[in-house]
Amino acid sequence: MNDKFEQLPDNVQREMLKFIEKKKMDKDAQKKLIDSVYERYSKQNYDPEEPVGVITAQSLSEPATQMTMRTYHFAGTAGIQVTLGLPRLLELFDARKEPRTPAMNIFIKPDFQSPEKIKKIAEDIKEVKIRNIMKFTTIDLTDFWIRAKIDMAKVQRIGIDMSKLSKKIKVRNATVTVEKDEITLTAKKKDIKNLHKLKYSFLETHIKGIKGITQVVVTKDNDEWVINTLGSNLKKVFDIEGVDSIRTTTNNIFEVYDVLGVDAARNAIINQVNYTMDEQGLGVNVRYIILLADLMTLDGNIKSIGRYGISGQKASVLVRASFEETKKHLTSASFRGEKDPLQGVIENIMLNKVISMGTGAFSLVGKIPEIHKSTTKAASRKPAKKVVKKSVKKTTKKAKK
Repeated sequence: MNDKFEQLPDNVQREMLKFIEKKKMDKDAQKKLIDSVYERYSKQNYDPEEPVGVITAQSLSEPATQMTMRTYHFAGTAGIQVTLGLPRLLELFDARKEPRTPAMNIFIKPDFQSPEKIKKIAEDIKEVKIRNIMKFTTIDLTDFWIRAKIDMAKVQRIGIDMSKLSKKIKVRNATVTVEKDEITLTAKKKDIKNLHKLKYSFLETHIKGIKGITQVVVTKDNDEWVINTLGSNLKKVFDIEGVDSIRTTTNNIFEVYDVLGVDAARNAIINQVNYTMDEQGLGVNVRYIILLADLMTLDGNIKSIGRYGISGQKASVLVRASFEETKKHLTSASFRGEKDPLQGVIENIMLNKVISMGTGAFSLVGKIPEIHKSTTKAASRKPAKKVVKKSVKKTTKKAKK
């Protein structure tokens, strides 16, 4: 291998070595391959002090103005809607803790690809509440009790054990009794307003499945069964037998961060932004997205691009003040005695100075040639002679007078 090969990144080197070994290439073919890859790699590099941040901001913001503000149906999964377009992009860049429509793509291991096993996994995932298995409810305002009539056909189909149901229903200030196909909730406090609150808590009681996953749709993709969900709980889904935890994904980047770490969250941001852009038919170079994701996860946490994130935590006082909350930043900086080194773009533009980008980042250094002594003496004599002549002329005029 030559010097060009050594200058390539490690992952590119590994891929090239695998390709060379697979194709059994001779030295001439290897040299041509290395030269071709190195030429393309060199074109991808940016020049020193090139403003890549400004180019990234422009490359992401301009296509975002063409995006639609609507929700989009998952292909082939009627009934499940996820937020896409500009609202989804804002969710990602603002690093919101909970997306408007959390969703998961759950992949299943090859051993569990039969329809019966897929159905059982889907039933184990979907959240079931009391309201999902009841026919109707009755409220007694005299004796202060609530009674729910249970649909036994649904109970059997879902696989709920009625004998254990009373232990799962826990409502404050009330006692629960289960008799055949009826559940009775008796209030301890004799208050009508409190009774209606108890009814809501009772009907929303979780009895089976994973909390937060309200809808489950099973589809077939590339000859394998995949489960799409509305709602997300990555940690609990990984615990279900048959779920492929390596390929299963969620659109909640903070869940990915909590379960799999910051590197996985960085990849999730890249994939989600890239998917949102592609879905709208907007081609954005993935390197710009990677740069932004790196910036958001640089210190081991997920930070937003806003006043409480990256923009509000910059080192330059003037940059922070120019974005939002000007008075707050200038006042706090004066209390702390902060200094601004004026090394960025915005602060130099504010002060009408040359920015430290491109050619402005470099200082010209030159050697000034020395002036010869004889030329300096000659130059110093000439004005003296003129003065003498003028003075002589003035004296002769006075003498004549």
